[in-house]
Amino acid sequence: MTRRTPAVLAVLTAALLGSAVAGLALGPVRIPPGQVLDIVLGGQRTGAFAAIVWDVRMPRVLLGAVVGAGLAVTGTVLQALVRNRLADPFLLGASSGASAGAVCVLVLGVGAGLATTVTLPAAAFAGSLGALVAVYAMARRGGSMTTGRLILAGVAVQYVLSALTSLVLVLAAKADQVRLVLFWTLGGLGGARWDELALPAAALLLGTGLLLALARPLDLLLAGEEGAQTLGLDTGRFRAAVFVLASLVVGVLVAYSGAIGFVGLMIPHAARMAVGAGHRALLPVAALGGAVFLVLADLVARTAAAPEEIPVGVVTALVGGPFFLWMLRRSSRAEGVLG
Repeated sequence: MTRRTPAVLAVLTAALLGSAVAGLALGPVRIPPGQVLDIVLGGQRTGAFAAIVWDVRMPRVLLGAVVGAGLAVTGTVLQALVRNRLADPFLLGASSGASAGAVCVLVLGVGAGLATTVTLPAAAFAGSLGALVAVYAMARRGGSMTTGRLILAGVAVQYVLSALTSLVLVLAAKADQVRLVLFWTLGGLGGARWDELALPAAALLLGTGLLLALARPLDLLLAGEEGAQTLGLDTGRFRAAVFVLASLVVGVLVAYSGAIGFVGLMIPHAARMAVGAGHRALLPVAALGGAVFLVLADLVARTAAAPEEIPVGVVTALVGGPFFLWMLRRSSRAEGVLG
């Protein structure tokens, strides 16, 4: 860890608390921040404001923090695995694959005999893993991987998955099913409920804990394939294991939030600028940064056009699209290798 890592973590923790208070206070019904603190810290459960805070906004803020942290962590790891600054769960098709898997369960009734709490994350995980494997296999064809090939492979897989989702949309006979498909396509946190927070939170904590334990091998990958193998790392098996772990985390998160793009692209880059490339410091900083970003993005999504609500994936795309173009321009000077 660098000397400034504790300070960065402290600032991000304060920012997360502040953004959470803002998320609880602002909306169609505005609640004074002081009263929000009284409700939360005092455990107040009665009254209209308390009902809004505890039953509507608190689950949404918590889900936003969990999903933002998870997408940022998996984005950080994917960038190390493929040694490319432009890697991201959304751009590599993982989010789209997870979304397509979830839509198949919800609309087509795949696995209808099992509980949705089992089939939905399982289908999202399968779709996420399949998309990542397909993109990686296409981008590595010929023994090397370039930024252009990685992006084209990701775009190709996303087109296929979008076509699959569109087909499901055509087959959907009910209006509520159409709305579900649009939700998974654009992403949103409006359906957050207390009883659905446990699984994504567990996926985040378990996934981040395991990835922190793998910080040193991830650092070795940054030295290059040959360098990592010389130092005793079985890069093939390690990549496969981490791909599965990242797909599991992304699949579970997307099962509850839909496909939200660019969080895993922007936040790791900002975190790397703050604390360097060492993953022991980078992963917790990225997690906190992702949580802050998505909580604020969701706040914009539900207040910018109130009383109408903008899908949070639209907000992240409006920020992430220009950032992606800037990164793409920079990558032409240093072909995809992390520094």
